[in-house]
Amino acid sequence: MVFISSVGRGIPKYDVSQNEIKQFVKKIYANQNRRLQRYLPVFDHAKINNRQLVAPLDWYAKRHSFSEANEVYIKHALDLSLQAIDECVENLSQKQAQLSTLSYEAIDLIVFVSSTGIATPSLDAHIVNARPFREDIVRMPLWGLGCAGGAMGLARARDWLQANQDKTALVICCELCSLTFQLEDNSTSNIVGTALFGDGVAATLLIGENSHYSHYIPNQSLKIEQTHSYMKKDTLDVMGWDMKEGGLHVIFSKKIPSFIETVWKKHVQILLKQNDLTWEQIASFIAHPGGRKVLEEMEKACHIPIKKLFYSYDVLQNHGNISSATVMYVLKKWLDEEMTNELEHPYALLSALGPGFSSELLLLKRVNK
Repeated sequence: MVFISSVGRGIPKYDVSQNEIKQFVKKIYANQNRRLQRYLPVFDHAKINNRQLVAPLDWYAKRHSFSEANEVYIKHALDLSLQAIDECVENLSQKQAQLSTLSYEAIDLIVFVSSTGIATPSLDAHIVNARPFREDIVRMPLWGLGCAGGAMGLARARDWLQANQDKTALVICCELCSLTFQLEDNSTSNIVGTALFGDGVAATLLIGENSHYSHYIPNQSLKIEQTHSYMKKDTLDVMGWDMKEGGLHVIFSKKIPSFIETVWKKHVQILLKQNDLTWEQIASFIAHPGGRKVLEEMEKACHIPIKKLFYSYDVLQNHGNISSATVMYVLKKWLDEEMTNELEHPYALLSALGPGFSSELLLLKRVNK
């Protein structure tokens, strides 16, 4: 068995309101008035109040080469990842007050997930050098998974721990989406991306049942019961990056919400059937909030009560879409506020959609250790 023990976040210091970003875009593309007026309502209808960015808005008003933006990515990715890891360890120690702080040497595997910058050596190598991790730590950098990366990172770490029940794993999702903003690109995808994306990092610690550190698993804990992956063929153009000289240009298809009915719903049904469960037996959906329309389509297509998506809406409202890290933000909110509440059913479903077009599901179960 594999348990989720703690989640920490690295939150950038620039907290910006949705209206500030809307006015910024309005000013930048003032000479595209007719086209711009058509898309400005996206900012008002996104159900986002605030987001956090790694740079002040003035920085985005200037031209930056991909090399310059990537240098900023590497600096802030490392700083925010360390912040998230430190918080993850500190949160664990606070919950288990009778125990000493978990040491970095206790971590056997680092999974580093990102799609918004490039580094070789990969950022996990930088992280290992910045904290007292062991030199024989296993590293698993994952790139290009987009919004699905958080769920996929957790799933792959769980797979590894299933084969190594005496080990621990740290999954880090680092996404600085704002650095992919393209100043001279007034396409629909760039404007919609600007209305949705924010920056942030999250780190989650997983512990195997037979680990020497199993005493750090809370008495009321969250077990990863099963994982399941699905990719719909011939949908490569639905979302992703268009690699150009200026950097990463976001690809967003307006068909994305329709895939809730044709992909996500069917995928969930497969997982539920395998575990002899019904939709009603899922107490909470820890869903990646790709956007307002995605969450609303989940409610509509799958008849999910809005209260079961509460934390997804909450994270979207206060942080925007942080690509792979977002679902971990939702998981942290759920762990902090729901684990002490009595629920009718012990199951939760963590899910995320991403490029490919892909879907990743993790069936979680609340258990008493």
